[in-house]
Amino acid sequence: MVMLLERSQRLQYLTRFREWVMNPIQREDALREMQAALLVHLNDPRRGLQTRPGERTLLAHLVECGQLLHSFVPGDRALISQVVGTLAHGMQKDLTRFPGHTIRAGGGPADAPPEPTQHLASLTTLDELDQYTYDAAGCVGDFWTRLMCAHRAALRAWDVEAMATVGIRFGKGLQLTNVLRDLATDLRRGRCYIPTALLEPAGLRPADLLDPATLPKLRPVLTRLLRAALEHLDQGWLYTMAIPRREVRLRLACAWPILFAVKTLQRVSVSPSLLDPGVTLKMTRGEVYRIMALTTGVLGCGRLLTSYYGHLRKRVAC
Repeated sequence: MVMLLERSQRLQYLTRFREWVMNPIQREDALREMQAALLVHLNDPRRGLQTRPGERTLLAHLVECGQLLHSFVPGDRALISQVVGTLAHGMQKDLTRFPGHTIRAGGGPADAPPEPTQHLASLTTLDELDQYTYDAAGCVGDFWTRLMCAHRAALRAWDVEAMATVGIRFGKGLQLTNVLRDLATDLRRGRCYIPTALLEPAGLRPADLLDPATLPKLRPVLTRLLRAALEHLDQGWLYTMAIPRREVRLRLACAWPILFAVKTLQRVSVSPSLLDPGVTLKMTRGEVYRIMALTTGVLGCGRLLTSYYGHLRKRVAC
């Protein structure tokens, strides 16, 4: 599949978009200019965009999205601008940090000889991983908390700052789950989100993870990250149980992602094929529906819900 935009162009447009979203009212013309430029790429028959209908629709309605943002009250608009700006900044960092090549089984990009150290980039420190999970999802937990506290009377008694901090942990747990689940496919995209600070003490380099046989040696590192993800999700569960029982939809919106994440971590913890990009660790539709069915009827009973969360959590092998 041909990419809509080259890497440098994506970075350029992300920068322009972030500048706009942080100050949307004064820069409406900038969004129109950006859309006009993007439509040139959108209508280029060489780009193969018939395979990307969602991107076509979104870019074709970019100005309408901006107008929708303008329609929110100032407080909500500021929250949306902040979270979208943070998400865009995280994407900018990913484009800068990672090479953007697809890595084949031999270690090099799909159209070149194997050169794993040149084409596979990794995070370096645990702080970088923590910042990545914040940029990708932790910031959404902060946003969600502040938005709900502003609009749901049942949450008016919450300490917004304290709960926003817990909401950040919630989001980080979900994203760290994604990192572990998608490890093999991310590696083939030239991205290693496991920091070298964890790999090197285990005698590993990022390129070593391209070999599925490396998994036993990686297990101690995975155990540490699984525990970190569970600690974040535990905070997310406390957050969920702090939502009043009468706020049914809010409770479901928080409980289900956590339960799905813990189920996914259980799969990650026991999979013998975690480093095989041909094996998917995503939950089946049946598993998703089963969890939804089991929990919807007991949503008002925090004790039963927490018992079920604990049951799933204990099955994570770490």
